[in-house]
Amino acid sequence: MRDTLVLNASFEPLSTVTLNRAVVLVLQAKAVVEQAHPDLRVRAAAVELPVPRVIRLCRYVRVPFRRQAPWSRRGVLIRDQHRCAYCGRRATTVDHVVPRSRGGADSWLNTVASCADDNHRKADRTPEQAGMPLLHTPFVPSPAEAMLLSLRSAERSDLPLWLGAVQPAA
Repeated sequence: MRDTLVLNASFEPLSTVTLNRAVVLVLQAKAVVEQAHPDLRVRAAAVELPVPRVIRLCRYVRVPFRRQAPWSRRGVLIRDQHRCAYCGRRATTVDHVVPRSRGGADSWLNTVASCADDNHRKADRTPEQAGMPLLHTPFVPSPAEAMLLSLRSAERSDLPLWLGAVQPAA
């Protein structure tokens, strides 16, 4: 269904989990439901509870500081809102700005979401060589931004719009 936001005991966001995992944490008394879907409920033989949107852990979990969100293809697509960096249509692939064959890395600053047609048309060239300027500049999301972007893609409503995922090219 949808991902559920997990808050630490101190109300700081930690991660997202599947609905099944969130229900298990609540049933094991390891978490409490902070916000639930108003009309949806999970029912079993002996238990009924609201479908959680946000849960809070009962015990504080110490998390090591992380400066940067880990790179992933899914993360790039979410960061760029599934929009092609070359034409703005729906993106289904990830393109390397500097191709891997030319030393380009799998990194936030070297990858953008792309439609299959533009990815194939750009091929083994840089955007300048292919005559395909980027509509927006790739950026490195903070771990908190990456989590919010992930939640935003799973559930388009109820999340802040101030989190401009795509930054215009300079």
